[in-house]
Amino acid sequence: MASSTASGQAPGASARIEDLVQEVQRLRAEKEQLQRAVTSHAVVDQAIGVLLTMGTISPDDGFSVLREISQHTNTKLSSIAEQIVKQAQGVALPETVLTQLQAALARRR
Repeated sequence: MASSTASGQAPGASARIEDLVQEVQRLRAEKEQLQRAVTSHAVVDQAIGVLLTMGTISPDDGFSVLREISQHTNTKLSSIAEQIVKQAQGVALPETVLTQLQAALARRR
């Protein structure tokens, strides 16, 4: 007869269970990260579309503009993208973002 622990589990079973629990936790965290990335990517794409119509620039330049504004204002790129999409819907941009946007677009004309 196989030996078992007091809980009725085979030796090493609790270690395997702990490994599985850790793997499930890791996979859940990865899934959440991927969901945020997909959402962020969609907003960035929308903001690039807004910039294309504002500045008659290429999609690559649109992303570069977002990146520049993000770096110069020390703000996450996804947050800048959200602000630009909201601006297209009538919400005013913060003055620092607006200034950086105008400068970045001017450099590409």
